[in-house]
Amino acid sequence: MKIYRRYLAREVTAAILLVLLAFLALFAFFDLLGEIKAVGQGGYQLHHAIQFVLLRTPGRAYELMPIAVLIGTLYALSALARHSEITVLRVSGLSTAALLAGLFQVAGLFALATYVIGEFVAPPAERAAYQMRLKEKGRMVGQDLRSGLWVKDEQSFINVRTVLPDARLRGIRIYEFDEKASLRSVTEAAEGRHVLPDSWRLTDVVQTVVHAEGAEVRKMPELLWRSALNPDILAVLMVSPDRMSLRHLSAYTKHLADNRQQTNRYDIAFWKKVIYPLAALVMVALALPFSGVNYRAERASLKIFAGVMTGILFYMLNGLFANLGAINSWSPLLSAITPSVLFMLTAASMIWWVERR
Repeated sequence: MKIYRRYLAREVTAAILLVLLAFLALFAFFDLLGEIKAVGQGGYQLHHAIQFVLLRTPGRAYELMPIAVLIGTLYALSALARHSEITVLRVSGLSTAALLAGLFQVAGLFALATYVIGEFVAPPAERAAYQMRLKEKGRMVGQDLRSGLWVKDEQSFINVRTVLPDARLRGIRIYEFDEKASLRSVTEAAEGRHVLPDSWRLTDVVQTVVHAEGAEVRKMPELLWRSALNPDILAVLMVSPDRMSLRHLSAYTKHLADNRQQTNRYDIAFWKKVIYPLAALVMVALALPFSGVNYRAERASLKIFAGVMTGILFYMLNGLFANLGAINSWSPLLSAITPSVLFMLTAASMIWWVERR
């Protein structure tokens, strides 16, 4: 790698990491303020609130990475332009394309980091954060719902009163139907524990089997219940689709599709997860025309402010298109990729306009 590329990469990377750390500290402070009001509920204390905020930090880093890349690149390039270093490089023969290629190399590293955090770090940390908070508060998933949670599994409808943080189920009721949609049996159990990849061990079971002649009631201390429902699917209840890993999204989408349920929201979340790391490349392309590398230092603050607002607009449109796609049943890939394509085209147009001037 040429000396200028190493120098450029070092300056831009340092600026991006500085901005990211500043954002994480700011959001951690606001998150902690939001958790303070929950301190005292059950066994939830201040150190639990701090632990909850820290466990959510990887998810925040995943969300903020593109904005940090944009602002950090803007800051680094503006500083280099202010000290005439970019001017020296341009006079030495550095083209805009070569400068952009160097920035893309840096952005590629942050895109990879975004993928790793979003796929392997943030989802388990997010799940652990909510499990810890539920446990310390003495509350369970579904406890606040009047009828509990409902899940469809092939010919069965499953009602669960509460889901404990360790994925145990309490207050289970299973309605099983035949191919003609006639009720075949109703199974009630006090508790269920996942024991095999496709099975649960139910305890204190009361099963009502419906026959043509009437109904038969059976009482059993235990029952092995086979179901596609598993702790990974239940984990969806504690983590929003945007914070789930691609593996969990794919598994849950398949589960919904197999049960002929709507999957559009999770399909969009899947494609957003695939495309989101590439937003780092879009951000450096946006930063280049706003950084003032082809201008003098006058009105540099205004240019940086405009660039930051553009990045925030990208973040907002990313969420807007996802919601519109889910509401209007748009193509999941189109809903996920449209903001990135629009802003990349905008960046290309602005770079072309700056070059012409």
